[in-house]
Amino acid sequence: MPDMSDCRFTDSHEWFHVEGDIVTIGISQYAANELTDITYVEMKGVGESIEPGDNAGEVESVKTTADVFCPFGGEVIEVNDALTDEPGKVNTDPFGEGWLSKIRTADVSPSETLMDADTYQDKYPV
Repeated sequence: MPDMSDCRFTDSHEWFHVEGDIVTIGISQYAANELTDITYVEMKGVGESIEPGDNAGEVESVKTTADVFCPFGGEVIEVNDALTDEPGKVNTDPFGEGWLSKIRTADVSPSETLMDADTYQDKYPV
């Protein structure tokens, strides 16, 4: 899985790792800490389409439910099914075992508008 330094970030605390035409989606450690104990994760299913800026799913915690937004358009090709039984992996390893889903996109240009890891960490220190 990606290192945080290889990811791009939104102000709503999603991270994206672009590798070719595949984008892996997750939430940052900052978001996981803010949500506290994550109890449920539901992402769009394999084969479903996401339009740029769409809600790709949601993460529920003991405090609140947070939508997961995606600036990339594409088709969901994989969902982290391990989170069904162990949603807490998002808290403990958001850049590893806690990734949320992967999409195939024809346009990776939205990554150019997202924050790099250093900018994100300066703005939202953990």
